[in-house]
Amino acid sequence: MKQNILLFFALLFAALLGGAEAEAAPALPPREASIVTISALGAQGDLPRLRAAMADGLDRGLTVNEEKELMLQLYAYAGFPRSLNGLQSLMAVTAERRTAGVEDPAGRDASPVDPARDRQASGEATQTALVGRPVSGGVYDFAPEANRFLQEHLFCDIFERDVLTWRERELATVSMLAGIGNVNAQLRSHMGVALRTGVTADELRALTDVLAETVSEETGANAKAVLAGVLP
Repeated sequence: MKQNILLFFALLFAALLGGAEAEAAPALPPREASIVTISALGAQGDLPRLRAAMADGLDRGLTVNEEKELMLQLYAYAGFPRSLNGLQSLMAVTAERRTAGVEDPAGRDASPVDPARDRQASGEATQTALVGRPVSGGVYDFAPEANRFLQEHLFCDIFERDVLTWRERELATVSMLAGIGNVNAQLRSHMGVALRTGVTADELRALTDVLAETVSEETGANAKAVLAGVLP
């Protein structure tokens, strides 16, 4: 009788443990988790923690050019001051590691592009593919230059650079917007775009967990609340 009772509780414990594991959202791979942290801290301008995250990202498999690309993309969301400070931070990190005897791989460069291409047309095609429809709205009627800048600079000049995939760029974009704060309409929109690039709902949930753990609880909680309005 005693053995039966012990067996019952052992099976119950195993079932409960298995259920908890089944319900837990899978974590992002370490390399992508680093993309999240670097992007958010870069957007916030938290340079000491950004430098630490950059070093950690290099240890987790990011190349120097991939981290450089994140800081180049950052200008489109947080402005050139944050972008340039991020690039200077990466220079300092790689120099310190080189002095310590660590040679980080540079990684691939962006493929060459046709300088005579129609940048607005190329960017509009990328924008439409990412969003899933042609982009329009009152703000673009009021200031059509804004959409032209987005198409020529962000969706052409930046998104055509193949150092990062569109999926990786959207993981970065969501994280940058979450890090900036007070831009929840854009954050919500890019969470939807991330899903279109192949990021899963569970991976977006994991992204918000990374933000809470490595950036701040407030940043992660806000991103989680916005995500709740995106997912069915």
